[in-house]
Amino acid sequence: MGFFSKIKSGLKKTRDSISESIASIVHSFTKIDEELFEELEEILVMSDVGMTTATELCDRLRKRIKETGITDPNEITRLLQELIAEMLGEDEELHLETKPSVILVIGVNGVGKTTSIGKLALQLKEEGKKVVLGAADTFRAAAIDQLAIWAERADVPMVKSVEGTDPASVVFDTIASAKAKNADVIICDTAGRLHNKKNLMDELAKIYRVIGRELPDASVETLLVLDAATGQNAVNQAREFQNSTNITGIILTKLDGTAKGGIVIAIHHELGIPVKYIGVGEGINDLQPFHAKEFANGIFEE
Repeated sequence: MGFFSKIKSGLKKTRDSISESIASIVHSFTKIDEELFEELEEILVMSDVGMTTATELCDRLRKRIKETGITDPNEITRLLQELIAEMLGEDEELHLETKPSVILVIGVNGVGKTTSIGKLALQLKEEGKKVVLGAADTFRAAAIDQLAIWAERADVPMVKSVEGTDPASVVFDTIASAKAKNADVIICDTAGRLHNKKNLMDELAKIYRVIGRELPDASVETLLVLDAATGQNAVNQAREFQNSTNITGIILTKLDGTAKGGIVIAIHHELGIPVKYIGVGEGINDLQPFHAKEFANGIFEE
């Protein structure tokens, strides 16, 4: 299955929820009026776009309709597709300009963090990059073993220690190993415990200090992994993490299993954090770079 086919296939449940509901509404109206806008806004809110973003989309839609002079309700789906792509802005890839570059990956238990790291490692390796993994989520039971399984699948080296080890010391050892191997990218699995933000902030601050000391000029990405199926709760998680650390991008997993893909729009619009990858299947190659236009197309087009 090709890239664009995977996106559209992975967004089927979201498309069924948003596109079919919108189509049903616009076909039932003979003119564009305020009642139509109210029903559209309700559909967007129910699809986890969120109240703030749904209101902004409808305001932009009113303005676009006024500018273009469109009177046919059937044109609304096309306009919404364009507006969503515009709202999501330019695609933003990983910034990996240095050798090595560092990717820190955080996220609460169960969101698919370890799986995403494994898939990302394989992708980077297939692009010709030397990747080293660091198992710095040392306080979650089985996290180290799970990452080791993915390191083996992706056939990349992994640095680890025993459970309970200081995560920053694992990051230090991973950097040393990457330097020795002349690696291009370091990916570190790090903890994300929202119930104790002070510990999280202290832990991440210590990790950043290690990176700053050992790789002072390195490109550093901090990616937050979120489960799309949790809807608005994922937006709230992103907001909490953003208050604790500098998130440079989102990996949104399990989009293929939920109708709540609208949270992509909410995350970008409300928090200003770019979605850099989306998970659209269980396979090792089903983590896809995010493309705003293709996402918008995938919501509305079969």
